[in-house]
Amino acid sequence: MSSDEKRIREFAYQIWESEGRPEGQEGRHWEMARKLAEAEALAPKKPTVAKPAVKPKTATKTAAAAKAPVKPATAAKPVAEKKPRAPRKPAAS
Repeated sequence: MSSDEKRIREFAYQIWESEGRPEGQEGRHWEMARKLAEAEALAPKKPTVAKPAVKPKTATKTAAAAKAPVKPATAAKPVAEKKPRAPRKPAAS
């Protein structure tokens, strides 16, 4: 069995399971699986270039910053409510 046939079989099985394992739908499942495998084969491949290992960022503080006192959080200032404007008088004609 070729790798294409294996992939179609896997797709057909996944479709069959996702539909609740109905009986008598094999032909439709195989056709759907064939189309999925074909689309997958035609899809552009992403290059498999190994990414360089990235070191996790660590918190580094200078000696002065580590010794600096922590400032307490300040309370938020209340927002003053705006007074509603008086309606304008219509312009004299």
